[in-house]
Amino acid sequence: MAKKALHAFDPQAFLATVSQGRSVADYRKGNVVFQQASPADAVFYVQKGKIKISVASKQGKEAVVALLGQGEFFGEGCLIGQPLRLATAKAMTDSEVMRVGKAEMIRVLHAEPSFGELFIAHLLTRNSRVEEDLVDQLFNSSEKRLARTLLLLANFGKDGGPQPITTPMSQETLAEIIGTTRPRVSHFMNKFRKLGFIHYNGHLQIHSSLLTVLLRDDA
Repeated sequence: MAKKALHAFDPQAFLATVSQGRSVADYRKGNVVFQQASPADAVFYVQKGKIKISVASKQGKEAVVALLGQGEFFGEGCLIGQPLRLATAKAMTDSEVMRVGKAEMIRVLHAEPSFGELFIAHLLTRNSRVEEDLVDQLFNSSEKRLARTLLLLANFGKDGGPQPITTPMSQETLAEIIGTTRPRVSHFMNKFRKLGFIHYNGHLQIHSSLLTVLLRDDA
């Protein structure tokens, strides 16, 4: 008779408990998790809240490259020999973040296949999102890019979506994400509201009808 495993590794339990090489910290809205050009020595996992990843040029121009929520990793560049952070990670809301040291992250990836599967799924999803963002930036108008961003923030296409956007999202941040100006974002947001695609009721509510903006053939 085959021997039963003494225990089954649980990736979620691993990411929820503090132990050697793992720690949890609370970040208030606006707190920096790590700064661009700081040493890259750990991978992070969002337990609660939302994290903004942004890059700043030498001239001080900033661009938002990712918005990450519960259950997502960030800072994984350290695993491929990245010595310094290429971006800044900042809490958009009060957040709880697990820090996994580089050595511990490498150990568990080698030792636990189930964790490796979880992490690979994350990387593939992130890579797909980056490709979609690039296509969006290259071929779509700023109006379509804004519509897509709002639908993504509302979890359109996922179970229960679209959901109210409860995270405070300034027009400046939306402009940084889609690569346009705040006045343009304001113009399109007012247009979407008048057309009934979005409305404000304490939180920003996105309607499925906003999808028509993406499906429209521009002249």
